[in-house]
Amino acid sequence: MPSLPRLVVSAPASGHGKSSVAIGLLAALRHRGLSTAGLKVGPDHTDAAYLGAAAGRPGRNLDPMLVGSGRIGPLLAHGAAGADIAVVAGAMGLFDGLGSRPDSPSTATVATAVRAPVLLVVDAATMGQSVGALVHGFRAYDELLWLGGVILNRVSSARHEQVLRTALDEIGVPVLGALHRGELPAGIPRPAGVVPVAHHSIDTVRLIRRLGEAVDAAVDLDLVLAMARSAPPLPVPEWTAGDALAAEAEAAGVPSAPPPARRPVIAVAGTAELIYGYAETVELLTAAGAAVVPVDPLRDESLPEATAALVLPGGLPETYLPELSANRALTLAVADLARSGRPVLAEGTGLLWLVRECDGRPMGEVFDAAASTTDRMIVGYREATSRAATPVAPLGGRLIGYKQHQMVVSPRAGHTPAWTWGNGVPEGFVWRRVHASQLTLHWAGAPEIARRLVVAAADGRPGAGSPAGPPPGEPAPHPPVPPHPPAPHPAAPHASAPHPPGPRPASVGDDEDTEPVLVASADDLG
Repeated sequence: MPSLPRLVVSAPASGHGKSSVAIGLLAALRHRGLSTAGLKVGPDHTDAAYLGAAAGRPGRNLDPMLVGSGRIGPLLAHGAAGADIAVVAGAMGLFDGLGSRPDSPSTATVATAVRAPVLLVVDAATMGQSVGALVHGFRAYDELLWLGGVILNRVSSARHEQVLRTALDEIGVPVLGALHRGELPAGIPRPAGVVPVAHHSIDTVRLIRRLGEAVDAAVDLDLVLAMARSAPPLPVPEWTAGDALAAEAEAAGVPSAPPPARRPVIAVAGTAELIYGYAETVELLTAAGAAVVPVDPLRDESLPEATAALVLPGGLPETYLPELSANRALTLAVADLARSGRPVLAEGTGLLWLVRECDGRPMGEVFDAAASTTDRMIVGYREATSRAATPVAPLGGRLIGYKQHQMVVSPRAGHTPAWTWGNGVPEGFVWRRVHASQLTLHWAGAPEIARRLVVAAADGRPGAGSPAGPPPGEPAPHPPVPPHPPAPHPAAPHASAPHPPGPRPASVGDDEDTEPVLVASADDLG
């Protein structure tokens, strides 16, 4: 059993500063010379990216809904292998999740599963002795939870700090630090998502350094280390991509497929610093026999040489759609790859890149659909059923994915939808070997996706037409590619090439969708 010092940083609710404190802890401990690992409870790509940047290794996500509760410990052991300490940042409030479900995505469930002490960050700006009652309630709510200590945030004065410390001392909960009002820098720029980390921006480097300096000055790091080292050995083996593929094949009753004789090149959206998705995606593809090459939709103007398949994970925010539209050279190259029959798996913004237009901006025109911005965020998990046999899933296969988007697509599904859920509401598009949807998956929860995609990429065959009908709108030949402008152009009406008429399903909006399994806070999935 591996020995791994670890702790979980949580809070009573969103907005208390737990993500900033977790990033600051990693930066401060790394500055001390320790090897650190940063992980995030739930599906949020952005927090995981910043935690990874602060730790100096890829950030990971621990989401029982997406990967199954049994994989949480092994994924933690894998993501923190060789680290002196692992810091896991919680999501929302400590107990927010799905109640008593064993696969609940709550931070408390994850902390209990990995047998880690919880460090509670409390915004105490508007409370005094009541902090004792608040923390006592969180400690008593779940007898299996191990509440190791508190970090106070937004303390107004030395006298205020003493009142708070006294109240917590009376209930026997140690205070590991107190950040006074204004000492903790503003949090990570969420609308920008993972991109500043992927591009290693100077603002990202400065923010992480400032968070580390603030935490180092206000928190007793020796007490933090002592708490983390009190965690018992992890009673689980480390997750590996190769073992995951073999176990999946064994569970399905099929022999484990050997890697192809020649490694097909599979392009994955992202940079050498960070892919726009979960790190396990690349590890699984590599273990399945692929040569994985990053392609940055925001900066590159061509696909990697000999690209046999393309993966567009769901971690790129919709705020970058103007840049995707402006990058005409790569947009058209991606569309050509899709039309050639090569496998393309697109999630979230990846789907939007393939529709005809988004808010009037021209996109890839692979699908005769348009996307528009709404005034609400659609957030939550979905239990989805596959409506076609694709590299993502066999016909009728069931997976749990996650949605977080403000744009809606009309129509929301093609002749062959990617998924249905609830009472049969369709979503997404399948055509030839393109699978595109606003549902995001974590491949550690379904490792066979990687093997199926590598097999499809290696066979070299063009994909067959969708069995449900002709492609949903075949655009006219591409015009000459204009130079890639340095900045996104302003929104303007787009006169797209004519599309032949064809059967189109009635538009279904998410307001007509079934209730999601869980609706999280759009302000802080972190």
